[in-house]
Amino acid sequence: MKFLLKYGLLTLALLAGLTACEVERLPETSIADETFWRTETDLRSATNYLYTFLPGFGNIDGVTYSIEDVWSDDAYGKSSNGVSDGSRLPSATAADYNSPYRLIRAANNILEKAPRALATTLPAVIDRYSAEARFFRAWAYFALVQKYGDVPLILNTLTDASPELQNAPSPRASVLDQVYQDLDFAASKLPTPTALGTADYGRVSNVAALAVKARVALFEGTRSKFHQYGDATKHLTIAVAAAKAVMDSKEHDLYTGSYFNLFQMAGEGRANRENVLVRQYGVSTADRVLTHSYFRTYIENGALNPTKALADTYLMKDGLPITKSPLYTAPASISAVFTGRDSRMSDTFEKAGDLWTGTTPFVLPNLGLTPTGFAFRKYQNVDDWISQASLIDRTILRYAEVLLIYAEATYELNNTISDADLDLTVNRLRARGGVAKLSNAFVAANSLVMRDELRRERRVELAQEGFRYWDLIRWKTAEIELPKAVLGNYFFKSEFGTSTAVKTTADNYLLLQDTSLRKFDPNKDYLWPFPINELALNQNLKQNKGW
Repeated sequence: MKFLLKYGLLTLALLAGLTACEVERLPETSIADETFWRTETDLRSATNYLYTFLPGFGNIDGVTYSIEDVWSDDAYGKSSNGVSDGSRLPSATAADYNSPYRLIRAANNILEKAPRALATTLPAVIDRYSAEARFFRAWAYFALVQKYGDVPLILNTLTDASPELQNAPSPRASVLDQVYQDLDFAASKLPTPTALGTADYGRVSNVAALAVKARVALFEGTRSKFHQYGDATKHLTIAVAAAKAVMDSKEHDLYTGSYFNLFQMAGEGRANRENVLVRQYGVSTADRVLTHSYFRTYIENGALNPTKALADTYLMKDGLPITKSPLYTAPASISAVFTGRDSRMSDTFEKAGDLWTGTTPFVLPNLGLTPTGFAFRKYQNVDDWISQASLIDRTILRYAEVLLIYAEATYELNNTISDADLDLTVNRLRARGGVAKLSNAFVAANSLVMRDELRRERRVELAQEGFRYWDLIRWKTAEIELPKAVLGNYFFKSEFGTSTAVKTTADNYLLLQDTSLRKFDPNKDYLWPFPINELALNQNLKQNKGW
């Protein structure tokens, strides 16, 4: 059931009126408090508004989602990206900063007003919707800390006269402690996925709160470890415990269908237990309340194209990289690139014979539209292309990520990982890619590095899902990877043709952006710049170093 589309759309429009400028000022006349906040229905409608901030496809509250991978070395658009190549400058305004604070304000408003419903509503019900609000507040603060580091921590609604508008940023450690507190409350008060059932599928569960906590803790634990600040052990311990709690709950598991169908209508709903958190679209082709055009807008038109760096990451079936495997031979054609590889590559990259637009099978990449010579495949759907509207939900967090978090956090906490834990986590993912198991003996016998293999598994499993840039940031490898030239597929001239002018390297790979045009300054680029207008509004907010 598309709960968000079934319940409270009128109220969502009302609550959308809460949008205000800068930080968290609450317009006094935005909502009739005397006639609202009285019933469970009011609380449910109010929290429905929070779900509109979840990452989706395209523009959500001014933030453009679904093309995050062009910030990294995994993808390239039709032109260079300022985050990826280090050419961006601070902007006057930024939805990446203001949108999370709008979400925080809405969550704080619910937390302050929800107790008014006690006259007609059980305390447990108020706790449930307060838990949803605290989940989303935590979500927003983590998004801010990821980008900006220390940020103002606001835990109440403000007016234009509130002195808190001039608050100095709180240390990231303090903000993340609040994130953990909010997620712990959410995990203790929210229903289980089983209790939510089909009717409330899409609402956040107690397990979703634990999974997000594991994501936050892995990010901060590894960032602390490799950037050498804070308490890495604390965060990594939290990551392991939270991920293990999700695993032990037995509420989620890997999808039993194909990897490709994870990102199709076949993979939607409660029947797919891999989905932990999704952004919902729908309701049906006859009732298009909320749709997107991710494939037509971003994939078909070349806003997001896989790179050689990503393609080379996929293993051969024997579990070895292409630089080591005896199964690998240099491909003589475009289709041969996929021969003998992890099957998730074929499910993530378009290849000859896959349906593309309408009933047209994919034959060769059009270098005018897909300049890397590769094209992404996740969420590609012919019916959606024909109807020009897709109802496929965006997967935000799935059980595979939880397994990867557990494996990586375990390794980084102990500098080792047992074969039993590998079998519990990454080997389950490799199995659905048809790839040989990973073990300590296999790593030693083939002169591999366990950390590199765990990171490789994360990269290929979560490709095209917006993780790679943030992984480079937390591992402190962005300064190594992002200045490299952006390359595409080998230029098979007889197949690609000459209708589109291209640049190639000396060894004939498509060259999208030379290393001379790329940079990453480790003294400033690991944090984002605050919007200039925010610095003028709050004199205690100082620009991040180097910006």
